[in-house]
Amino acid sequence: MDHDLIDGAGADLVTVCDDWYAAIVSNDADRIAAFMADDWVIVSESGISPKSQFLDYVRSGELTHSAMDRAGGARIRIYGGTAVFTARVTNTAHYGGRRFDADEWTSDVFVRRDGRWLCVLTHITAARVSTEGEQ
Repeated sequence: MDHDLIDGAGADLVTVCDDWYAAIVSNDADRIAAFMADDWVIVSESGISPKSQFLDYVRSGELTHSAMDRAGGARIRIYGGTAVFTARVTNTAHYGGRRFDADEWTSDVFVRRDGRWLCVLTHITAARVSTEGEQ
């Protein structure tokens, strides 16, 4: 994993993402929303879900998180007022009364608006767990 650009704006993005993960674990929809642009979407194996749907699940208590952590470094690329933050993230979520432990690669696209980084897109992909002997 690239570890360059972890100073200046890159370091700011690491802080933003770590703070966003803490907000997600707080299960406070308003706190979580503060990191998302109005047009934010998440892309997963089930398709594209908008910000409103995600936050409605959190507000209702249908979706909660008890853990969310970066598993190692991050790859950060900044293109003017846009940045891409890619990292492996582990989390524990509860949805519909069931517990889900996830190990995922996440890519978040951020835009700089009014002096703040806001996420406009999150893409998650299940991490492949290596088997014995694989590298």
